[in-house]
Amino acid sequence: MSILKLIRVHQWTKNLFVFAPLFFSGQFLDKEKLVLSALGFLCFCLAASSIYIINDLFDAEKDKLHPTKKNRPIASGKISKSFAIILFLLFITSALSVSFFINKGLFVVILIYFVLNLLYSFGLKQISLIDIFIVSLGFVLRVAAGGTLTEIPVSHWLYIMTFLLALFIAMAKRRDDVLILNETGSEMRKSVKGYNLEFISSAISILCAVLVVSYLLYITSPEVVARFEGKHPYISTLFVILGVFRYLQITLVQSNSGSPSKILLKDLFIQSVLVLWVLFFITIIYFI
Repeated sequence: MSILKLIRVHQWTKNLFVFAPLFFSGQFLDKEKLVLSALGFLCFCLAASSIYIINDLFDAEKDKLHPTKKNRPIASGKISKSFAIILFLLFITSALSVSFFINKGLFVVILIYFVLNLLYSFGLKQISLIDIFIVSLGFVLRVAAGGTLTEIPVSHWLYIMTFLLALFIAMAKRRDDVLILNETGSEMRKSVKGYNLEFISSAISILCAVLVVSYLLYITSPEVVARFEGKHPYISTLFVILGVFRYLQITLVQSNSGSPSKILLKDLFIQSVLVLWVLFFITIIYFI
């Protein structure tokens, strides 16, 4: 159980972005490409878990001061640092080896992701704004991996909206760190000094607006209208706005945006909206 917590299995939901190019291309039922995407998903899970282990190794002392992170395996002493290092080497070696034999392009993307996040762990996460931009770029790399594996051209719109969504969620997560600093005086990360509630609330509002407008521009663009002629894809905007507003509610009203993955796994409203959005596109892409 401690190992599962260390590699943060619940965070693997982020890697589902690898399937995005395949899903939106209408080729999700292509078994060969689906298997390739699944292998890409596995490689990202291994690489991401190796980064989580490195983060926990370097943040162990700070995590002991955090109200919830103090229960992490390394910070709590349930897993030794030497064993964690062995797991790290096993995971990253597996990720790079498997990706190299599957697809050289995937290998390059995984390597870029790993190096970028290693730099993040070694110091870039201490720089405000740079920290959330690196996290957001990680999601863009997941989408790029999916497109590279399946040889499906990825629309610039998909890259833009993936980045904006990730940035929106990352900023909401930083708000949780600021709240902890204000309430307890505990500084969870140096970068938190570059944020305050007023700045984060303004940034979240801007990102929310830009994200929704970008989605509207995409869903009403000539290429999408031509592809889904008569299928009214713009209806999906309702689900997007509902989902974004619900996340805003969780962030600004409930002040509970510290763990995006747990929100996805536990919030029934978010889950329902996401399922409806996916079902809508499944219907207009694969059945109508």
